Amino acid sequence: MNLDFKGKKTLIRVDFNVPLDKTTFQVTDDTRIRAALPTIQHILDQGGSVILTSHLDRPLKKLKEDGSIDVARFTLRHLVAPLSEMLDREVLFCEETVGEKASAMAAQLQPGQVLLLENTRFQAAEEKGDEAFAKQMADLADIYINDAFGSAHRAHASTTTIAQFFGPDAKGFGFLMESEVKNAKRVLESPERPLTAIIGGAKVSDKILLLEKLLELVDNLIIGGGMAYTFIKAQGGEIGQSLVELDRLELATDLLAKAKARGVNLLLPKDSLIADAFKNDALREEANSHAIPADWMGLDIGSEAIEAFSRAIAQSKTLLWNGPMGVFELPNFANGTRSIAQAVAAATANGAFSLVGGGDSVAAVNQMGLADQVSYVSTGGGAMLEMLEGKVLPGVQAIEG
Repeated sequence: MNLDFKGKKTLIRVDFNVPLDKTTFQVTDDTRIRAALPTIQHILDQGGSVILTSHLDRPLKKLKEDGSIDVARFTLRHLVAPLSEMLDREVLFCEETVGEKASAMAAQLQPGQVLLLENTRFQAAEEKGDEAFAKQMADLADIYINDAFGSAHRAHASTTTIAQFFGPDAKGFGFLMESEVKNAKRVLESPERPLTAIIGGAKVSDKILLLEKLLELVDNLIIGGGMAYTFIKAQGGEIGQSLVELDRLELATDLLAKAKARGVNLLLPKDSLIADAFKNDALREEANSHAIPADWMGLDIGSEAIEAFSRAIAQSKTLLWNGPMGVFELPNFANGTRSIAQAVAAATANGAFSLVGGGDSVAAVNQMGLADQVSYVSTGGGAMLEMLEGKVLPGVQAIEG
């Protein structure tokens, strides 16, 4: 971010799409706000002023009964107090995203001041990538910085279209965006080997493109979570009531064949922690993943699987983790995910590079207090997934060209 910010107004597209308490509208998780602070602070320290723009949720898809926007619920005004406290200065707020008031407040902004604009998604033009709307936003500032990696896969006005109105010396990535792109590229373009991907979650269908791409890249592919049972069923296993996508069995068979042909070591859980119901206090025991009784279901990986997966992780130099190994939100079925998190942290301590991306795996390392023991935790679930799938992100392309 080696631009000259002194005496200039910088519009930063941040990702302040944070969870709010439903009644008090207090921020319940400020991770995304804190992630943007280094970029904001750097520009202020250089003698610039900052205009912040972000979306919050999907207000146009959650209209009130009379068809109007629920401003009280979705306004970014809720973020003014916590942001002011974090930056140790008053944050000004404009109830417009663009318009006469936004233009006037931006024009009056002095070095060291911060202005937060209203939710970009109050305007239908935002999601349409509308040029006129993007131009109005661009006219508020001298420099444009995109620091919203979590929205980089959207070709919206404030994340993508706007960049065309700034020259190459007046636009760039913020520190967060820079590090997200750099760390993803480290795994995709120059990984130290062996490279192991640990993929979990419920459905194969959610991760088809990722799995296809990883088979071209990795040395080891570990598959856990509910999606593992579609592969085990495809191999002829008896999986009881475990989650399965019967319409994806052929795909699973195809992916298994591709892994074999490419010499990728694909690991499925040999055993599972099974339960007689989908609830925390269900009866539970360990069983061979290919021989789960008819009325039981696999809700976590078993001890043999933990051992085999941990061994592969320990021998790796680069690790990518996306998705939990079981129903980790139920404490009795969180051990597999916890063990994998610990194995990834231990491998990192031994010199491996580890990237954790995707909402549930990020939640898992945070919940287990291991976020600072892995190399990088991505803030952008969907964006990171698309980047790892090999897609070009519009928000990245708009800056890099």
